[in-house]
Amino acid sequence: MERRVAERLRGALSPFGFEVHAFKVGWYNAVVQPAFHLPYTDDTLAFVVLSTPSMFEKALKPFVNKERLKIIRDPVDQCVAYHLSRLKEKFPDQTVDIMFDYELLPNRKPKFLAQTAAHVSGAAYYYQRKDVKLDPWGKKKIFGVCIHPRYGGWFAIRGLLLFPDIQVPFLEQCAPVDCVSTEEQRIELLEQFNFHWQDTRYRDIIEVKEKYSEEQKAYFATPPAERLKLLGLTQEIHRSIFH
Repeated sequence: MERRVAERLRGALSPFGFEVHAFKVGWYNAVVQPAFHLPYTDDTLAFVVLSTPSMFEKALKPFVNKERLKIIRDPVDQCVAYHLSRLKEKFPDQTVDIMFDYELLPNRKPKFLAQTAAHVSGAAYYYQRKDVKLDPWGKKKIFGVCIHPRYGGWFAIRGLLLFPDIQVPFLEQCAPVDCVSTEEQRIELLEQFNFHWQDTRYRDIIEVKEKYSEEQKAYFATPPAERLKLLGLTQEIHRSIFH
């Protein structure tokens, strides 16, 4: 069952630059604090959705050109929501619950821990402080980061798809590829991500097969409030409001 669902999802999302990776809810709940547990049975089928570098050209720009007068919040969030919400049409006999990476609980905490979900699904390895044996940071707060075996840090975790009616007790867990395998590399990765993240060097900690285009880099390096200008949207939205 998982294979059929995965094939249908990939057929719908891959042409737009998205990846999906399956996991059981129980794998995720076993490694997060109870406050972040997903409210489903352990054998419930779920998928984590990633955007790859090609999503910008294959999904975002066409979406903006088609929906330019309907852009009212972050264009990437709207684009992802559009494509994931359409998946429900592919599964008319199933319940499909969607959680987006930007959604928050009433206590302002995220609905799910995106990097943990990516790790348990085998999509990307979540490198954390505990993965370094000789910790050089003392009392400093060190955040972890996921690295994809193909894209390095040039990708994003966009959401979860949950199928509460599909139970997969025999689904086998695939470990993520440990592509930053040496102690020195891991220290370098966490140093760059925590203290020099704006120069994006951490994204290239491994040799990548594909990365963001210069246009895409400029877009994501721009403060969110100014990104609409890069897509030529502000004048369109202004006209739609005042005419």
